[in-house]
Amino acid sequence: MEELTLTTPAVLFSAISLIMLAYTNRFLAYAAVIRNLHGIYLEKKDTSLLRQIKNLKLRLTLTKWMQIFGISSLLFCVVTMFLIYVHLNTMAVWVFGFALILLIISLSLLIKEIQISTKALQHHIADIEDHLEKK
Repeated sequence: MEELTLTTPAVLFSAISLIMLAYTNRFLAYAAVIRNLHGIYLEKKDTSLLRQIKNLKLRLTLTKWMQIFGISSLLFCVVTMFLIYVHLNTMAVWVFGFALILLIISLSLLIKEIQISTKALQHHIADIEDHLEKK
């Protein structure tokens, strides 16, 4: 393996920053939908909304963990850079490897969350198709 330099973990900064921006946008979108569903539920007491709320709760939890693992990955990249700076290269390699594992976990959670989101949208499409067939 080639020597780990300051530029190696620094390259991940822009990637992780963009990922975190996407995660934050997802979080804000879920928050808006949940607030809207909450208002509708309080107004109509429609129990069919509970399934959507439960689904959103799971997706929100996954997004929280995606953010935690992503931020932790960024933090360990910074620690890696510090370790390289103070010439603790062996430790820096291990810390950077751990940062990569955290990023892998974060991205894996994103895949799971996308699968859940897609399934929820497919239910909505099926509801619309059923409604159209009844007409």
